[in-house]
Amino acid sequence: MRVSREVAARAGKLRREIERHNYQYYVLDRPLISDAEYDALFHELQQLEARHPQLVTPDSPTQRVGAAPAEAFAAVTHRVPMLSLNNAFGEEEVAAFDRRVREGLAAENVEYAAEPKFDGLAVSLVYEHGELARGATRGAGYSACARCARSRSGSKRAARHRCSRRGVRC
Repeated sequence: MRVSREVAARAGKLRREIERHNYQYYVLDRPLISDAEYDALFHELQQLEARHPQLVTPDSPTQRVGAAPAEAFAAVTHRVPMLSLNNAFGEEEVAAFDRRVREGLAAENVEYAAEPKFDGLAVSLVYEHGELARGATRGAGYSACARCARSRSGSKRAARHRCSRRGVRC
């Protein structure tokens, strides 16, 4: 199916706008729009690409998570990837997610637990011998910015942790 110039232009504009907001959010740590506004742009691009698969490009924001680490911080690789789940904006999308999960697990019934999502709060903390050794943002899921100084400033509790009393492996 042929894609109109208007639809292709809108997809291109959305990609550029989303990339600009990704840079502002992930690299500069200065978002220009709310999470809800960003999600609406992203969702519109996802819908366009779903209706017109020929619009999907390898560098589309829909094909990856996050952005490159900020240059001001050292880059780190997560021991276990911190991946992101897709958003669902309606019952139809939630039902589609459930179907994909059940098919992927080859299970008829799946139980879910849901918690409120607080955007921008994902961090990986690594403790060695009870001391905070590294703090890193989620970044692109596989690699991110090391933010130990910022993590340590959060509280004394974050900087020192009694592993043996809490059953945490350090």
